[in-house]
Amino acid sequence: MMITELIHTFESTVKYVEQSVADLSEQQMVEQPSGVPNHGTWTLGHIIHSCQGVAAELGAENWLPDDWESVFGYGSTPSSDLSSYPEKSEMLTLLTDAANRLRRIILASNDSVLSKSLPDDTLPTMGHLLMQVVVAHTAYHAGQLTVWRRAIGKQSVAVFI
Repeated sequence: MMITELIHTFESTVKYVEQSVADLSEQQMVEQPSGVPNHGTWTLGHIIHSCQGVAAELGAENWLPDDWESVFGYGSTPSSDLSSYPEKSEMLTLLTDAANRLRRIILASNDSVLSKSLPDDTLPTMGHLLMQVVVAHTAYHAGQLTVWRRAIGKQSVAVFI
C-alpha cells in the first residue's frame, strides 16, 4: 500500500475542507438549504468522527465524547440549531487533532496490519478500509461542502484536485 500517498491525499483534502469553511460565520456553518443534505458543521464533525472510527480499527482508543456517534455518525441528521454543536473554532481544532492522530497511527502501521483481513467482502483488508474511508469518504464530503457552499450563496474557495 502507498502510505505516503494516502497520507498526502488525506492532508490535501483536510486542507480543502478547512478552506471551505474558513470564511463562514457560526450561523452560516449550520445553514441547511433545501436539497443539500449536510451543512458545514455536521460535515466537519462527521469527518472527525470518521477519523476516530478508522483509528479505532487500527487499535487506538476513542477520544471523542460518546454523543458524537448520535450527532455526527452515519445516519445522523444535521440540525440548524447552533447550540447542538461545538463552535466552529473548536471544530477546526478537533479536525486538526483528528487528522494528526490518524496520520500518526497510519504511519505507525506496517504491512501486516494493512493486509489484515476484514469480515467484509466490499473492504476485504485494512488497506482497503483506509483507502475507502480516509481518501474516498473524506473527499466525498469535501465535494459536498462545495455544493453546500453554492447553495448558501458562497463561491468555491479553492480548486479541489
